[in-house]
Amino acid sequence: MTQTITTQTIGLIGSGMLGAAMARGWLDSGILTPDTLLIATRSGTSDVPGVEVVTDPQALVSRCDALLLCVPPDALPNVKMHAPNLPILSVVAGATQDRLSSLFGSARIIRAMSSPAAAQRLAFSPWIASAASTAADRQLAQHLFGALGKAAEVTDEHHIDVFTALTGPVPGFVAACAAAMSNHARSEGVPEEIATAAVKQLFLASGIAMTDDPRAPEALVQEMIDYAGTTAAGLSVLRDGPLRNALADGLRAATQRAKTIAE
Repeated sequence: MTQTITTQTIGLIGSGMLGAAMARGWLDSGILTPDTLLIATRSGTSDVPGVEVVTDPQALVSRCDALLLCVPPDALPNVKMHAPNLPILSVVAGATQDRLSSLFGSARIIRAMSSPAAAQRLAFSPWIASAASTAADRQLAQHLFGALGKAAEVTDEHHIDVFTALTGPVPGFVAACAAAMSNHARSEGVPEEIATAAVKQLFLASGIAMTDDPRAPEALVQEMIDYAGTTAAGLSVLRDGPLRNALADGLRAATQRAKTIAE
């Protein structure tokens, strides 16, 4: 179990799908407890059990050691809060460090991205700290986001937009590939229930195997092609076909949208 942060109280502003997932991940990891996590939502309610919920974000400022913004981009201007003396972490898509600092009065801004997989502690959460952020702020960010899966500090704010694009579309891209494979099996006469179960299990096993293998994905693809079996025949078609460019085009479009979604 991750060591509990016993001396810091975190204020979470927003408790939708992502906010609730992060809260559950923190509580499950032990890095936070219901006594060291406060939540502010517009409705005053949250699906996270045992945690105090308020409606006014400003009420968190005097009670918390750090704040984390997790609201939809178009709702950001509605967050009425002034916190010049606190570090503010944000997973609001497209909201730059400069804009967050201007809105909330703090120069200590840590911009990040995570995903609903945080609830299962399987998220990847990149983050970048502003120049005014302290070493303690950076350590807090790594602790909080690391408890949700894996976390990494990046040095270019543009990379947060890149990962925003990856975080959203990739589960959909994977599901689309799984659907194509399942549909192929069904077209060959495999019953739908069996085809679906098989493809889900294959994707689960492949994800675990790729995660456990220290090599880059490209090396795994090449190894399978070099083996020259049935897998190689299929991979060669995929590699030389339009799939790679289509994926790249989709991710570029998503990255561009990530830059403007909070405007």
